[in-house]
Amino acid sequence: MVEDKPKQTLQNMLNDRESDPTHLLQTLIEVQQAFRYIPHDAIDRLAESLGLGRAFILGVIEFYSFLHLEPRGEYDILLSDNATDQMQGSRLLAELLSRRLAVPIGGTRGDYRVSLGYTSCTGMGDQGPAALVNGRAVTRLSSERIDRMVSLIEQALPLDQWPSELFAVTAGVKRRDIILNSDYSAGAAIRHALEHGPEALLDLLEQSGLRGCGGAGFSTGKKWRFCAGAEAAEHYVVCNADEGEPGTFKDRYLLQAHADRLFEGMTLCAAVIGARRGFLYLRGEYRYLLEPLHKTLQQRREHNLLGRSILGRQGFDFDIEIHLGAGAYICGEESALIESLEGKRGIPRNRPPFPVIQGYRGMPTVVNNVETLANAAMIAQQGAAWFRSVGTAQSPGTKLLSISGDCERPGIYEFPFGTPIGEILAACQAHHTQAVQIGGAAGRLIPATEFGRTLAFEDLATGGSFMVFNQGRELLKAIDNFSRFFSHESCGFCTPCRVGTSMLVRQLGKVMVGHATTKDLDELATLGTLMRQTSHCGLGQTAANPILDGLEKFPGIFQARLRSTSFEPAFDLDASLQEARALTGRNDPGAHLEGGGV
Repeated sequence: MVEDKPKQTLQNMLNDRESDPTHLLQTLIEVQQAFRYIPHDAIDRLAESLGLGRAFILGVIEFYSFLHLEPRGEYDILLSDNATDQMQGSRLLAELLSRRLAVPIGGTRGDYRVSLGYTSCTGMGDQGPAALVNGRAVTRLSSERIDRMVSLIEQALPLDQWPSELFAVTAGVKRRDIILNSDYSAGAAIRHALEHGPEALLDLLEQSGLRGCGGAGFSTGKKWRFCAGAEAAEHYVVCNADEGEPGTFKDRYLLQAHADRLFEGMTLCAAVIGARRGFLYLRGEYRYLLEPLHKTLQQRREHNLLGRSILGRQGFDFDIEIHLGAGAYICGEESALIESLEGKRGIPRNRPPFPVIQGYRGMPTVVNNVETLANAAMIAQQGAAWFRSVGTAQSPGTKLLSISGDCERPGIYEFPFGTPIGEILAACQAHHTQAVQIGGAAGRLIPATEFGRTLAFEDLATGGSFMVFNQGRELLKAIDNFSRFFSHESCGFCTPCRVGTSMLVRQLGKVMVGHATTKDLDELATLGTLMRQTSHCGLGQTAANPILDGLEKFPGIFQARLRSTSFEPAFDLDASLQEARALTGRNDPGAHLEGGGV
């Protein structure tokens, strides 16, 4: 039961949220932080206060991996389980931490001092292996750092008294181009919009050719124009900072170093579409950025760049709120993000209608990612010709890349669109490269024979992830990692994705342990193609990409593990009866099935 003091804490949270059901997720996150889990009494009080069913609230809690119905430890440690972290030894470090703290991976110690587990990706691919401790990033893990963490935890030292170097997250910019090399003047983009009007600004964005930088590449100017033209009582601006694609961390850098540009871009969009409210949807793994982001927002309010009558223009009222995610990859999809923003499970919506017509609270909504909005602010300040001075005709401008894996210089790189993959590999000093995974787990696996291809929407589009695998890597392990990631992150809404991702993992598992045949490879290809064609959203449609690309471009890594037999069943019924034989004490021929499998 929730004691009197926690009851008062919960009531204060409810009072702050004005009993608005769309604030459910944010309230649950606050409860989780206050109590280290969601007490059942809290669920009852939330149901009563918000007018929601208890089952609905439980469904929301169970959807997000950072929310829990059982108490977590005072120190809640989540190690990144991304492919590149595993390449750097994260699994061995997790086992070391487990032994030293006497806590199982995936469990909580009996004294509730510490919990230990994995999370898909912390957005620290350039400085891994990494972990989160109560939401704060600990980078460059090593056995020495593990020893320090164990000592601090056993001393019960509060996190704010831990050595600051443990939490150091560096910018890591290795290459700059027109965006990162250009100075930015706060308010310049907004002044341009106010002086020339919304129509002129939309024309400027369309002339620049700016496209969405999350990977889809839709025209930013057209998206804003569609939203501005939709008649409604309210319009909204949403920044998608749910950078959950494994291996991607360039938005993390922009949030750290260029948040002012981002907020200017959001305000610019508000001036065009007539929005009064904006939201920054920040992935739960970046919770440690909350304080500096709030500080930047307050500074903009003090300089009349946010709030009422921005820059003295009567009627131009706009402000930004930050909403946290809670560990759900699917919320990077814009309609799922809006569902989450409304306090619900992040299930992708049917489209049409698109968010620009019917988005947040059913109103026209622009959803753009961090890089897109920051670029829009720079274009309003520098002009369309400046942006088009680099890149290609179809893909003007530059792209920020998050480069990690087998290279000597991982980090953030800004390259003009049209740059060949081989040139990028040379810049990050990658040697003897076997393959590059472009666009994260949902992206494409590129072999060395295709390193002449270019980074561009007309060739290889990407949201920003660029993972390098050298000739010494067992590429099938990375493919298996990506497949398990999708199986874990599937929202479960549609059958092709919910069932298909699990079947992919199971079939690929047969390959991994040397029990697969050519028939199993054919089934993998058939299943993957079916998922592409029938899944509800992009997650299911791209979940099989690593396997399908692997089968097409790296067939040898699969064939090397095949058995010589033409068929082996995926389920061994005779083996499944072993527990029954043990219970009955029988092991005679009559207790076995001839042949074993079905």
